[in-house]
Amino acid sequence: MPDQNHHDVLIIGSGAAGLTAALTLAEKCKVLVLAKGTLRSGSTAWAQGGIAAVLDAGDTFEDHIRDTMVAGAGLNDRETVEFVIEGAPRAIDRLCELGVPFNRESGDLHLTREGGHSHRRIVHVDDATGWAVQAALLKAAEESPNITLLPDRTCVDLITGRHEAKYSGSGRVWGAYALDTATGKVEAYTAKATIMAAGGAGRVYQFSTAPRGATGDGIAMAWRAGARVSNMEMMQFHPTCLYNLDVKNFLITEAVRGEGGRLFHPETGHRFMADYDPERMELAPRDVVARAIDDQIKRYGLDYVHLDISHEEPEFVKQHFPTIHEKLMGLGIDMTKGPIPVVPAQHYTCGGVVIDLNGRTDLPGLYAAGECTESGLHGANRLASNSLLECFVFGEAAGRDILANWDTFEAPPPVREWDESRVTDSDEEVVIKQNWTEIRRMMWNYVGIVRTTKRLERAGNRIDLLAGEIADYYGNFRVTTDLIELRNLHQCAGLIVRSALARHESRGLHYILDYPETDDEVRDTVLVP
Repeated sequence: MPDQNHHDVLIIGSGAAGLTAALTLAEKCKVLVLAKGTLRSGSTAWAQGGIAAVLDAGDTFEDHIRDTMVAGAGLNDRETVEFVIEGAPRAIDRLCELGVPFNRESGDLHLTREGGHSHRRIVHVDDATGWAVQAALLKAAEESPNITLLPDRTCVDLITGRHEAKYSGSGRVWGAYALDTATGKVEAYTAKATIMAAGGAGRVYQFSTAPRGATGDGIAMAWRAGARVSNMEMMQFHPTCLYNLDVKNFLITEAVRGEGGRLFHPETGHRFMADYDPERMELAPRDVVARAIDDQIKRYGLDYVHLDISHEEPEFVKQHFPTIHEKLMGLGIDMTKGPIPVVPAQHYTCGGVVIDLNGRTDLPGLYAAGECTESGLHGANRLASNSLLECFVFGEAAGRDILANWDTFEAPPPVREWDESRVTDSDEEVVIKQNWTEIRRMMWNYVGIVRTTKRLERAGNRIDLLAGEIADYYGNFRVTTDLIELRNLHQCAGLIVRSALARHESRGLHYILDYPETDDEVRDTVLVP
């Protein structure tokens, strides 16, 4: 095997979690980071809102912990919540050191507030925080002599003991097979330790704020390799995605409501959140607001509802939301003078690969961090702006654990090269497109914001029917990014439906009409391969 394909640590994903881990490890290790598309194509760069941290004099860790647990409907792991929230101020300090130009007021960090938070605690860079964070992390990674960044590598599967030249059933992970999209060749990339930071599974749904590549690759790969996944039914829908037939997936950040934005019925002008959560109104957690909007749309046959912040001073709106204001002006919508048409859209995968506080998965040699994981932080619903925070804290935790135990990591054994001796080039790409469209539409209609057992069972039947078709296609044709993504998308859809059918209660993001009450007993939905 070529030497350039072996590194000390392999990281799959070039977002906040992956790059934080890489920078932590680069003190001592040679690190390879694989990105499916460009180095900026992941979810981190899309994050508008900000990063939650206790930095205000009147705020406390206990308040942030309580807000996180309330949003998570008690399904959170208290130890994990404390670990992440207490690590938040340090994470912000490191980002400042890397040059992230957070907004400031009189020298102090400017803090905004979002739904579910009892205090102002969101640090931000205007309304494009993720882009600034991604740029700073990438710059630092590119300047490190110990970090190699490889874009346009679509990972196919984890390399485990089953792929060793001398077969082993150990489950030990030694890296990954990845497709070079330029050459069409699949190569083996080996390492002593592997960190999965491949993001969420948002594109399982027809409407999503996630980038094109969020097809659940990391979750599906870890599942196929033998790792448990948990709470996949907890799929967060952002309440306010721009409704526009020409522009897909443009998010209107939570902070618009945090800074005074109100929701109205577009025809009657009724401020409807008073009917659903009269105390918190538009500042209720996302699951509450998303269900309210979904109910309005379905009950009254609407295409969208209105989000309006035009009662605030125009300069205030432009200053706080320059990116959104500019985008909307280009579409003929002036948010300083009138409402924005919005609909809910899938936004965040709260479930994923089970990890501990060190980012360790069930599989020896495999760590994970970020949206592909279920760490216990988010529970049944993620609190706004806790996602980037989780990436920084667990990206560093995984890196630190690998460094602390470096002497125990063995060198990878010889592994088999990718075998494509029995496959040919695809002659029917339309099959992939058809299956992809069918899965996403079916998941939106049957496994969306409000669920029923009957709809979930129908979704499960369709997923089972597609399984053979996709497996047959995968077994006969050379892999492409589209085919790899379809396989992962289908697998994640199946995990979501299985998890949703297993939870006989409504809790947080899982709202099912057959079981509208919340059980007294709190339990995770854990699936074992």
